[in-house]
Amino acid sequence: MTRGTLEVLLVSAKGLENSDFLSKSDPYAVITYRTQEKTSGIASVQGSSSDWNESFLFSISSDVTELKIKLMDKDTFTANDFMGEATIPLQPLFVENNVPPMAYHIVKDDKYCGEIRVGLTFTPQRSRGLEEESYGGWKQSSCVE
Repeated sequence: MTRGTLEVLLVSAKGLENSDFLSKSDPYAVITYRTQEKTSGIASVQGSSSDWNESFLFSISSDVTELKIKLMDKDTFTANDFMGEATIPLQPLFVENNVPPMAYHIVKDDKYCGEIRVGLTFTPQRSRGLEEESYGGWKQSSCVE
């Protein structure tokens, strides 16, 4: 099992449905990996096309193979609206260590409702195992002659 750090670059979204009646949507993202959850700021360009350019770090292992990104619309006087969700496979990342920003489908109620651009970088954790020789003679002192 491989462990390390995942950097998620949340770039942009487009084709989003405007869920606000009198104004543009104020989308933000909730990124989830296992029990770790990170929330973006509200997108700088609001409405059906949105820009974030924000990065988030997660501690990950190769036994969990997907990342979830839920898009929400920030509302002031009512509950925030669910806009859709993207599921991003992580298996290619464990092979390449880097997936440049690319589009993933956003789905709501099993229907396509836009896309989100995300880049991923995986930095494997360095092994903390020590060789026998690095214990300062442990191998030699354990030998009986």
